[in-house]
Amino acid sequence: MLQLVRIFDELPDGFGDLVAEASGKGVRNMALLAEGWRAGVRFHNDGEALLAAFLAGDLAGIGAMTPEPAALEPARRLRRFYVRPDMRRRGVATALASALIHEGFDSVRLLTVNARAADAAAPFWEAQGFEPDTIGPWTHTLRR
Repeated sequence: MLQLVRIFDELPDGFGDLVAEASGKGVRNMALLAEGWRAGVRFHNDGEALLAAFLAGDLAGIGAMTPEPAALEPARRLRRFYVRPDMRRRGVATALASALIHEGFDSVRLLTVNARAADAAAPFWEAQGFEPDTIGPWTHTLRR
């Protein structure tokens, strides 16, 4: 069973393993999330969210959303998105993305992502409805 949990004050059990796994694959976004967390960055403000996905009780992935400061209109960026390789192809990434997309569209009409971190990122976000866009510091946008 897949469960999405909003993270407020403590990173979930197993997060260190997720960071190590991502870093071993050359993906730095989990290390950046850990560094920010140690520095006091939390996702409590309006337009922010940090979700953890658990599959059969094990941490399967993480996804976050923050305001997009580079946009010319109110927007949100989906970021710090990672699903463990052994948990992929089980709906984890789609569930995380869907939850963040729906929450983002509750308050804005524009969502952005940066899909440069991994080869599979651009096709994944395009399957979620995002379109390539090079206007800002992002790679893809989704409009409601």
